[in-house]
Amino acid sequence: MSETLPARTVSFSRVSLSLAATTVHANILGNVHGGEIMKLADSTAGAVAFRHSGGPAVTAAMDEMSFLRPVHVDDIVKTYSEVNWAGRSSMEIGVRVEAQPWGNASDEPVHVASAYFVFVAIDEDGSPRPVPGLITQTPTEVRRQREAEIRRAHRLARKLEIDQGRES
Repeated sequence: MSETLPARTVSFSRVSLSLAATTVHANILGNVHGGEIMKLADSTAGAVAFRHSGGPAVTAAMDEMSFLRPVHVDDIVKTYSEVNWAGRSSMEIGVRVEAQPWGNASDEPVHVASAYFVFVAIDEDGSPRPVPGLITQTPTEVRRQREAEIRRAHRLARKLEIDQGRES
């Protein structure tokens, strides 16, 4: 694969997935288990990473996941995901999670969680491979890319600080 892949737009790899939450997804409080929401978010982000990179990509990190409201059994859970930033072999994928009661289409979906995943594209040997650059076209996409760069700088600084602390 060439080191200079043609860049792709954010919209090229945008993905949405849905889930009808049932009792098999419930925790002991009767709400949907946070792990189920994380799994759906990771699956959505993985589909985006595959599309953007043009092949396999693996979850390298979950930078942040914020649970804003509970999700209830019988809610329809929807995820919306897109690439926020692309580097040499890694990508930050943002995921927005919304929920809406099953039986009432007039209720507006509620924003229940957000997450940021880092994926690394891999080749057939499991080694990192290059990914296309990212073309931002809207002010929102530019803002998300800038915020992703801040999160990346924080991740790298945190790793460096931890590594230095272990050496001393």
